[in-house]
Amino acid sequence: MVSPPGSPCRKVKSVMTSKNTMISFTDTKEEYFETSDGLKLHFTDTDKGGSGAVILCLAGLTRSSRDFDFVTPHLMDKHRLIKLDARGRGKSQYAEDFTSYNVQREALDVIELLDYLGLSKVAILGTSRGGIVSMVLATTAKERLIGVCLNDIGPVIQQEGLDRIKNYLGFPPTASTLQQFALERPKKMYEFENVPPSRWMEEAINLFDQIQTTENEIDDKSKGIHIYSLKLRYDKKLRDACIQGFDKCNNKPFWPLFEALDGLPLALIHGANSDLLSHETVLEMSTKHPDMILTHVQGRGHIPFLDEPESVIALQEWSKKLDTQIQIQTHTEN
Repeated sequence: MVSPPGSPCRKVKSVMTSKNTMISFTDTKEEYFETSDGLKLHFTDTDKGGSGAVILCLAGLTRSSRDFDFVTPHLMDKHRLIKLDARGRGKSQYAEDFTSYNVQREALDVIELLDYLGLSKVAILGTSRGGIVSMVLATTAKERLIGVCLNDIGPVIQQEGLDRIKNYLGFPPTASTLQQFALERPKKMYEFENVPPSRWMEEAINLFDQIQTTENEIDDKSKGIHIYSLKLRYDKKLRDACIQGFDKCNNKPFWPLFEALDGLPLALIHGANSDLLSHETVLEMSTKHPDMILTHVQGRGHIPFLDEPESVIALQEWSKKLDTQIQIQTHTEN
């Protein structure tokens, strides 16, 4: 297995906003750190920000740190943003033992990243699986957390959404090119409304690598036929790990993990059309945590892009609560 390069680099990236306009920003440095079990994990770090809390961004099950590119322009002026590719995803190294693809090990990876960076505490913006990891951390290392924002995830996972994930997990798409995938995406993601084609194209670019091969025809005069396919940006063995995990837990609710977030500034961004997080679960979450910042993003399923106006407003409100939490924790420590 070839290890990823270890030297940081800087590059300027551009993203298309939900309003179909381009925003350029410096995504600063890309780095790798080595976990205690020997994997090199990739992360990006803006390395600076304003007076706000450091925010660690944790992506969904098959996703990568690129998912947070859309929200970065809305947060980076105030917050230092660290975006991690979980083991076996994005640019991070794949594990030889697929059973290490579990939320407990991924939570430990987070702690080891914080130790590597010399950070005692962070706030976590966790999408789906990343949100579950943040809840695990609230039970095992709450002292390392300033606050948590959950992106379309809660302690009860709807079977409909779980079945949808099982159907695609570990399999490349039927589309052979990024453009074809982007064109087909709206038909399959019917829970999403008024999404510009440019956003679906960026989604395709974030999710897959387009591979080109050439097959020569028997005729010597032929220039060859170009064949395209899309390659997953995660270890396909993640399917084995998750199916095994699904079978063990039998999709049982995990309310104690959510309740462990008590006392921390908490926000929930809910895709109003989500098939993974129901309105009933969201209502119960609000009842158990009445101070939770909550927004229902209309016209979005699982998962919101996070740059919708409702999402940005919720994140800004959460940011203010993080400021207060930092002051309280500083006063307590002194």
